[in-house]
Amino acid sequence: MKSYRKELHFHTKTRRAYINITTQVEVALAESGVREGLCLVNALNITASVFINDNESGLHRDFERWLEKLAPEKPYDQYNHNGSEDNADAHLKRTVMGRETVVAITNGKLDFGTWEQIFYGEFDGMRDKRVLVKIIGE
Repeated sequence: MKSYRKELHFHTKTRRAYINITTQVEVALAESGVREGLCLVNALNITASVFINDNESGLHRDFERWLEKLAPEKPYDQYNHNGSEDNADAHLKRTVMGRETVVAITNGKLDFGTWEQIFYGEFDGMRDKRVLVKIIGE
């Protein structure tokens, strides 16, 4: 069985962002040489997320609006976590959106359903962050 590891690096210009990383994961898959197996993609920072959904800008705006209702960024003093930091909302948003996704690999391709794409969700940006791509299989 083969095992392949790659890190993707991000530094967004905004506090929150949704970035389609499907192509980057497909590149890692091609580099791995794996034809049948599994691909794990997970955020290595507690205020970021990896998830699968549709690549549609209206949906991304819906995520933003919905998450902001669930865990509004401000006022900062509404959260016990916020003391020297102001990112409690980002921790909560990550919990809702999830840490990782696993995609089956079939015939050397990510085995997606219709419209599925992999996204990096940033909830406390403007600094260096990482995503792990771990591929195992034959």
